Amino acid sequence: MVKAVISGYYGFKNFGDEAILSVLVNHLKEINADITVLSSDTVYTDEIYNVNSVYSFNLTAVISAIKHSDILISGGGSLLQDVTSLKSLVYYSLIIAIGLLFNKKVIIFAQGIGPINNKSARCIVMNLLKLCSYVSVRDENSLNLLNDNGVKAQLVCDPIYSVNMNPYIKGNSVGIQLRDFKTMNYNLLHKLALFVITYFSDKKIEIFSLQETLDLDLCKKFDSILHSFNSDIKTEIVTDNIIERIASLEYMIGMRFHALLAAIKSGVKTCAINYDIKVEKLAKDASIPIISMDAHENLDDIYLKLQKLKSEELLSFARTKSFDWSDFDRLFAVISE
Repeated sequence: MVKAVISGYYGFKNFGDEAILSVLVNHLKEINADITVLSSDTVYTDEIYNVNSVYSFNLTAVISAIKHSDILISGGGSLLQDVTSLKSLVYYSLIIAIGLLFNKKVIIFAQGIGPINNKSARCIVMNLLKLCSYVSVRDENSLNLLNDNGVKAQLVCDPIYSVNMNPYIKGNSVGIQLRDFKTMNYNLLHKLALFVITYFSDKKIEIFSLQETLDLDLCKKFDSILHSFNSDIKTEIVTDNIIERIASLEYMIGMRFHALLAAIKSGVKTCAINYDIKVEKLAKDASIPIISMDAHENLDDIYLKLQKLKSEELLSFARTKSFDWSDFDRLFAVISE
């Protein structure tokens, strides 16, 4: 039995990262792997995924888990970047370095790499990745960055494309998904609220918090702004059953990559808010409208573009994407021999 340690942004109850972990764990269980997850909340991870877990910041326990494993999987999401935090980049690089130090097979799993603005950090990361057994990235920008730095990598689609989305009856609801970010501003919130009031006041507005520590306060703030413009508008802040609730929407306007991806896979008419290059790339690929963080676009045009979107076209785009497990499984087969 192969012993696998999984490293990532797990235990923080972030919808996208937890969804990736769910897909990965389910696949590893299918091939009877013994799984240990590095998590910030070991009780939560144990209960949700029925796996072994080790506290991410207990370095002694982390080193022991990796030492006694066969393979280290780092991913997915955007772990190796310094836009959010240089500290997180150092941490995830250190985990990879520990795996390599113990001569373990290290897989970089469907990650978005970069931006890495710190030159020393970029040099360290690229040299670590050159030593990994298998590197896969989820977008062309990451692939180009690695190729430019001499790292051999494979382009794959995001593993969330592998999630089966059950058909749900579309309701008369509009989803708004926001996250706190350094470029978040009241100008965007007020313009977005006016946009919602102007075009969707007859619908229920579902405001999605996908990670309580980053999203919930901002969602409450947006809810308050909406009611200051129209006290009669129906709103709800959504924190649970995220995939099911997104799938039943008529429209989605969102920031987070995986919220947008879930909406597109469900045929929901979707508009992106561009806070990150990965969101911009998804919007371009799926041909959905996109709003800048300062909302300088003509929002009347955005509404017309939303109206012209067809669920069938969005579903067709999503069906062209499927995560290919073949190289991943071949690596496990080699280890098992």
